Amino acid sequence: MPSALRSREDFHAALRWAMTYALTQRVRRLYWLDPDFATWPLDDAPVLQTLTAWLRLPQRRLTLVARTYDLMPRQHPRFVRWRRDWAHAIEAWSPVEGVEMRMPTLLIDDQALCLQLHDSQHWRGRLVLDEAAARQWRDEIDALLQRCESAFAVSTIGL
Repeated sequence: MPSALRSREDFHAALRWAMTYALTQRVRRLYWLDPDFATWPLDDAPVLQTLTAWLRLPQRRLTLVARTYDLMPRQHPRFVRWRRDWAHAIEAWSPVEGVEMRMPTLLIDDQALCLQLHDSQHWRGRLVLDEAAARQWRDEIDALLQRCESAFAVSTIGL
C-alpha cells in the first residue's frame, strides 16, 4: 500500500490501489471529494474496470462531491458515458450557491480507507488505513452534504 504521495503518478497509483482495496474488502460505500475532479484518472480503463467490478457487488454506493462538474464531459468523456449505466449507484452533489466550505481532494470508504491530497499543486498527500480519520471525514462529509444539492445530471433534456 502506498502511503506518502509526492507526485501525480503517486496520486494515481494510490487511487488505483484504493479502488482495488474497496473491491477486495467489499467496501459498501465510497466518497470522492474534489473541487472539479480534473486531475483524477477517471478515463483510465483499469480504474473504470475496477469501479465496475465494485459496483456489481450488491448495495454499493459512490458519492461524488465537487464545486463544479463542468470539466467532466471534456476531460473524462469515457467516465461520463460509463456513468450512465451506473446512475442508480452513483450520486453527485455540489454545494449550494453562496456556501463556502472546505473541499479537499479526498477518497474515503465506510471503514478505514483515507486517501487525501493535502497540496494539489505539489501533489502532496497520504493514503492510510485509519478508522478514526475516516470516521471524522465521514462526519464532515455528512455535514457538507446537508448544504449540497444534486448535481451533474446523467443526461440533459432540452426543450
